[in-house]
Amino acid sequence: MCGSHRWIEIHHIYSGAFRNKSMKYGLVVPLCHYCHNEPPNGVHHNRKNMDYLRKLGQEAFEKKYPELDFMKIFGRNYK
Repeated sequence: MCGSHRWIEIHHIYSGAFRNKSMKYGLVVPLCHYCHNEPPNGVHHNRKNMDYLRKLGQEAFEKKYPELDFMKIFGRNYK
């Protein structure tokens, strides 16, 4: 999110019960540690940034898998 290429971590866009589905459908993004897990802007501490990634993830999923129902798989519309 910040453009850094240092201290990269993989973020599962949809976590918890949907973590494995995030992996299955390639809905993961590389983030530096600060953008991933540090307050105030890390996605795990910033709802606006988390929602932004979830919206982008849904759009990417629907583009790649037009035959599948995103809401049926992930349980929510993030757009």
